[in-house]
Amino acid sequence: MDLKDIPRVKTITKDDFITLYFKPQKPVVIERFIEDWPAFTKWNLDYIKAVAGDKIVPLYDDRPVNHEDGFNEPHATMKMADYIDLLKREPTKFRIFLWNALKEIPQLQKDYVYPEFGLKLMKGLPMLFFGGKNSHTFMHYDIDLANIFHFHFEGKKTCILFDQKQNKYLYKIPHSLITREDIDFSNPDFEKWPALQKASGYKTELNHGEVLYMPEGYWHYMKYLTPGFSMSLRAIARNPKNFGKAVYNIVIMRHFDTLMRKIKGQKWIDWKNEKAIIRTRKSLG
Repeated sequence: MDLKDIPRVKTITKDDFITLYFKPQKPVVIERFIEDWPAFTKWNLDYIKAVAGDKIVPLYDDRPVNHEDGFNEPHATMKMADYIDLLKREPTKFRIFLWNALKEIPQLQKDYVYPEFGLKLMKGLPMLFFGGKNSHTFMHYDIDLANIFHFHFEGKKTCILFDQKQNKYLYKIPHSLITREDIDFSNPDFEKWPALQKASGYKTELNHGEVLYMPEGYWHYMKYLTPGFSMSLRAIARNPKNFGKAVYNIVIMRHFDTLMRKIKGQKWIDWKNEKAIIRTRKSLG
């Protein structure tokens, strides 16, 4: 894989962001954009435990998709206080994924402002993501192909990105938003997955207070190097082709996949996994 470092800037104006990164659809890390937010100094695991400790949170791990799994159905639940204690005590694969904590804990909304990047952010969908040391997400892209601003808090995590042009090299699962789940993108086995050697993407390490812009439909893999959490704000896809894909994913693809799981069970999952290999081999000629 050819992974270039994601460009970094200390801060950026709205006009420069639109011209240099949004219009060409290139990622960027903004290092010092939120230092005036209360969240910059307040948001850490102890603070979240104090304000949300009694909340029951959905947890996910890295087990492969099963035909009985519902869409984004959690693998376990736990009180937030107990989960944060677990994060601090030992490595765990359990992550919190797409948790609208800001809706459940309104006081958190006082700790940040919606930044002016020149894109209309969806204010009803600020999502939090938590993970323990060495936990990771599968390589995936979001169902709505949104423009994503990913604000990281406490600790460090590695981010690897690819644009949609790299699909043919990534062993993409058909009728899904993920690649083969048995690929370790932090240390890929090129003998087993040779097409990955042709993929070109980006990488970075996110630190507390930094913002990662992920353009529309970008694949992303996240691995927590230490316990930490992030907040994502998103803006709807502006490219008509991407917007059309988003509508298709939400209205048709998701429901078709759910139906096929019910009809064919695990055979559907197995067929998709095999098809990912076949299609990727064909793309290599």
